[in-house]
Amino acid sequence: MGDFAKWTRRFEDERERRRAQGDPDWGQGASLHPAVWAGIQRFQVGEDGDGANLIGKADEAGDTDYARAVRLFVAEEQNHARLLARLLAAGGVPTLSGHWTDTVFVRLRRLMGLRMELLVLMVAEVVALRYYRALRDGTDDALTSDVAGRILSDEQRHVPFHCERLHASLAELPRATRRPVMALWQLLLLAASLLVVTDHGPALRHLGIGRRRFMADVMTSSSTVVTAILEPRPDAWTSTY
Repeated sequence: MGDFAKWTRRFEDERERRRAQGDPDWGQGASLHPAVWAGIQRFQVGEDGDGANLIGKADEAGDTDYARAVRLFVAEEQNHARLLARLLAAGGVPTLSGHWTDTVFVRLRRLMGLRMELLVLMVAEVVALRYYRALRDGTDDALTSDVAGRILSDEQRHVPFHCERLHASLAELPRATRRPVMALWQLLLLAASLLVVTDHGPALRHLGIGRRRFMADVMTSSSTVVTAILEPRPDAWTSTY
């Protein structure tokens, strides 16, 4: 098992830095193309949730440091949902009560134990890395770029955090099965990416990235994630975003 006390410290340090920094200037408002707003609405739904199922499985894993770190991770995800909701409000756009894609992901995550939960969660995290990068860099709206940059910075820490736990989890499996498991994970990521570019194609175009480029970038980053999970030092993962 990894040293998850260090992750607790990192999450706590970031929480204090976030408090000192304060919120973005919501009063400046936001103006985006309707397709981009629609994409933000859907991602806001995906970030929202109490994380109770993940927290429960983390508690059952028996590592109190990891369970504490998971609670701090969930709090950051909830903060993302809050930031996106405030961004939508700044543009006069309502939040959604739900979206079918989020329902599918939640059901998949809850199928089995912690390992399956994290593998499915990592699909969403890797897609989110590329999306928030596009949202940060693809618009000249200052408030949107600020919010997307804050969320992206968090996601860049979340991925290695989950990589470390998945490294420990896959180490419990026979060596011969580990790479096939991650190959199946990449297939799931490919399917999810196809869904995202189909659902968010117009928004991605307005953010300056085509469907093929988005998918290529996601799949390229997935190879780095697989290496981080399978290698002895998963915390050595570094984002290209």
